[in-house]
Parts: sequence; structure tokens; C-alpha cells
Amino acid sequence: MSSPLKEKLSHEEHLHRLRHSAAHLLAHAVMEIFPETQLTLGPPTEDGFFYDCLPKKNFKEEDLPVLQQRMKEIAARNLPLTHKDISKQEARTLFKNNPFKIELIEGIPGDTVGLASQGDFHDLCKGGHVNFTKEIEHFKLTSISGSYWRADRNGTALQRISGIAFLTEKDLKDHEQRILDAQLYDHRRLGKQLDYFSFHDEGPGFPFFHHKGKLILNQLVGYMRAMLKKAGYQEIETPLMLSDELWRRSGHYHFYQDKMYFSCIDERSFAIKPMNCPGSILIYKERPRSYRELPLRLNEFGRVHRHELSGVLHGLFRVRAFTIDDTHIYCTADQIQHEILTNLELIRGMMKKFGFENLKIGVSTKPDNAMGDDLLWEKATNGLISALTAAGMPYTIQEGEGAFYGPKIEIKMQDSMNREWQCGTIQIDFFQPENFDLSYVASDGTLKRPVIIHQAMYGSLERFLGVLLEHYKGHLPFWLSPVQIRLLTVSDEQKPYATELLHLLEQHGLRVELDSSSDTLSAQIKTAQLAKIPWMVVIGKKEAAEKTVTIRYHDGKQIQGISQEEFIKMAQLSL
Repeated sequence: MSSPLKEKLSHEEHLHRLRHSAAHLLAHAVMEIFPETQLTLGPPTEDGFFYDCLPKKNFKEEDLPVLQQRMKEIAARNLPLTHKDISKQEARTLFKNNPFKIELIEGIPGDTVGLASQGDFHDLCKGGHVNFTKEIEHFKLTSISGSYWRADRNGTALQRISGIAFLTEKDLKDHEQRILDAQLYDHRRLGKQLDYFSFHDEGPGFPFFHHKGKLILNQLVGYMRAMLKKAGYQEIETPLMLSDELWRRSGHYHFYQDKMYFSCIDERSFAIKPMNCPGSILIYKERPRSYRELPLRLNEFGRVHRHELSGVLHGLFRVRAFTIDDTHIYCTADQIQHEILTNLELIRGMMKKFGFENLKIGVSTKPDNAMGDDLLWEKATNGLISALTAAGMPYTIQEGEGAFYGPKIEIKMQDSMNREWQCGTIQIDFFQPENFDLSYVASDGTLKRPVIIHQAMYGSLERFLGVLLEHYKGHLPFWLSPVQIRLLTVSDEQKPYATELLHLLEQHGLRVELDSSSDTLSAQIKTAQLAKIPWMVVIGKKEAAEKTVTIRYHDGKQIQGISQEEFIKMAQLSL
């Protein structure tokens, strides 16, 4: 039966306390088996817990099952977990042989520190645990890795033991399955398998898109281009390289210089753009603007470059060159809410198209390195919150996570493996119009400042493609797949009809291939399944004679006796 304490807690708080307690359980096991180890810190994490230690002799992978078994034994003792405040002097005596704990004690304000206890094991702690060790049931130790004391590379090198913990056995098993799926359907693995993209030492961090990968990117661009055109957006293109004087004026130089690529031309310094904003602003400034032109929505599929450290590069998720579907909306203050509401509807519609309907909204506020005064930041932040309130969309505040030039709305989507991805953003910017002295002629003939709304829906096309590949486990929707249909014949006798059908489908704008091999039908089906082809069209003697087709989907389902006209109609309805 659940304890009264657990019943009062939210699921999230209960999970947090469980994982916090699991970290103490791990430390307890370490000290029983390896008593000469010095413990440092062990917090809960998003999926579990870890503890950083300084062992007398380095831990090895084979130590994990031993430690895990000892954790289970301690849990079975059903020890009560208690917490109390003790004097710093008492704490110094208790941890006199551990310099890490002594350093922590000295850094805690006041005359007392928190002490957590379970049996004869004690640790510094602020509190927040389950009641008894027996409640810590569903956990697993996962890895040993290196770390540093207080994350300082110049500090003492430590070893980190990590684990996962959940409230139920089912939650634990589901998480382990998601990890296996994430490894199996890693977009880097799929990209190579499906011949979509590759990476080479000659261009580290710069993806090479093969023909099929480029087809997918073109579909992504084409879909968004049509959607934005219908919504009254105007597409532009700005140069890849611009004078670094421009980047200094915009503020990007100050915040991005370590990630920018520079070149000297005719004794002037230029930079490859890390962002698209200044180029769009120069187009706005090209001539005087009237209030009648506003809102002016300028969108660009802008190529940007950022010098990311080699250690953080990760497939399409973190690259050094990528394409942002960037829109800069120049509008009046009175138009802000309407434009944000319109943007939110566009983003929701786009996400639904790709199968992402479980969205979470965050409002990121002023960071420490922000430009501009607090009043403008407050005004911009309130503008975002007002629009979300008007749209009836719940949100959370993400303190200090805004861009240097303005707060932003972040749209997070949940994929098929229950992972969250942040892609779409909407940002209000009062500062760049000031920096670049932007204006428009108001209805009364006076000059006024426009507001810039920065909008991106995919965020990075490359990253979004990586997310899609993992979300769909390689099986992209029919409309997005680079090859939508593959024609398979039972024997070479059906090749003439298959070729005729190939040309007919191509004339209707469908992306189709003919398997020209002499493989058996079962081998052709297997090859098409490995290539993640959405529709396989099987053609035998009967289909050739009757001018029909049999559709075989990637999951093995079949529909027989479909006429050519009906098949084309079905395909076009799936676009």
C-alpha cells in the first residue's frame, strides 16, 4: 500500500525523489564494496541518476552488475531514509576523510548542513527522498564514464557511475526499448543504409547529401514554400558572406565570433553568415517603407555556417553548415499579436502534416548576455505571453534561455519514441530595428520603428530531416519519400508492362523505380523493404494481362486487382 507521502506527491516529484534516493542507494553500495572510495556528488537526472566518485582503483564495467546486486540487497533491507540538519562542525567530523565533502560543507551558507541517512550510510543532502529503501525497485546501472570535480577540466578527474530508475517495471522496460530503438533507428545509420547522406573527413561537420537525400530536402522546402506563399510571405535570398562590420552592428560578432568563419577580401574583413537576420534587414532598408506595406513577411531558406567544436558534432543534429527556414516579419506594434497567432497556426498545421500533434510550448526569457534594456525585454516577453494566452495554448517559462536580442516562443514536439525535440521558434525583436535605425512612414506621416518577428518552423532543415528519420524509423510518409513506388515483376515477361506503367506514373508526377534485376520476387520485396519504399507494385501474368496492379505496403498488407486509373488516384490522394 502506498504511503501517505507518496499519495500527496505529483508523478514528477515522486519520480524525482525516487531517482534522488537511487543515487544515495548507489553511493551506499559503493561504500560497502569499495570502502576506500571518496564520494563527491550524485544528483537525479532526466532518466535516472549518477554518482561521481574517486575510487582508489578505477571501476570497470564488470563492477556494474556487482554494484547493482548490492543495491538490490540494501533496498531489500527496507531501511528508513531520514533527513536532518546538523552543525557544520559535526559534518566536518563526519566527513573528515573526504576533501570533496569538506569543500561542499564550507561552500554552504549558514551554520548547518543537511544530512541524509539510511542505516549506517550518511551523505550531505538537501532532502527529498522516498520513505524506505524497499521503494527503490525498478532501476539499472548503465555505464561508467569519466568526469571532473565540479565539471572543471582542470579539477580532479573522477569516475561517474550512471543508472536509470522508474516507478514501475513497465516504465523501466519501455525506456530500455526506446534506447534500443534509438540505436537501431539512429538517423546516421539510416542515412547511410538508405543512401541519403554521408560525412567525410575532408569536410568534418558538413553533410554531403546524395540524390535521394536531396529529393527529401527539396520536398521539405517545396511544402513550406507553398504554405508560406499562400499565407502572404515573400521569398528572398541574401549573400552567404557579408562584411564583418555588419555583424558587429547587429551584435552577432560579439556573441558568435568564436563560431564564425572569416575571410579577408580587398583588405576588408568578411564573415560567412551564422544567421540570416542582417541580410533581410538590408533588404528592408533598401528604400523607404510605408505602413501600408506592413506586415512585410520576408522568408528565406538561408544557408548558415557555425564553427561547432568537433566533440559536439552529431550527424545532422549538430553540423557546421545548415539551412534555416528563416522568416523576418516587419510589423507595427499593433500587429504583433495577430502575426504571432498566425505563426502559431502555421506551425501547428505544419507539425500535424508530419505527424507531430503532441506539442509543448516554452517562453524563453532574457539571458545573462542580452542586449537592450529591461523595459523592452519585458514588453517583448509580455507580447509573446499575451499571444499564447489569446491562442489558449498552455506554456512554461524558460528563464534565461532567450536569444541575445529578444525572448522567444519555442515549440517542442514529441516523437514516436517519446523524445522531445525543439524545432519551431517565434521571437520578438525590438533591438535590431534600433541597431539599424529601421523605420516606416506611419498613417500620420511620421517615422516610426517597426518590430521584427523572427520565425522558423523547421529550424534547421538538416536537423528536422534527422528527427523525421528517427521518428518514422526510416519509413517516411508517401508524399515525402524520395522513391514512392517500386515496380516488381514476377518474371522478365512482365517487364514491358512494368516499363509502360513506369512512364505513366512518372507523367503524373510520382517518384517511381523499376526493379530491373533478375532476382526472385521475394528477393525484390526484401530489397524494397530494406530501402523503406512505401508502396511496392507487384506485377505478374494476371496484372499484365488485365492492365492492373497489386499494391504491397511495407508492412506486408496487399490490395489486388487495382486498375491503373484507380491506382494513380490513390497515389495522388496520398501526396
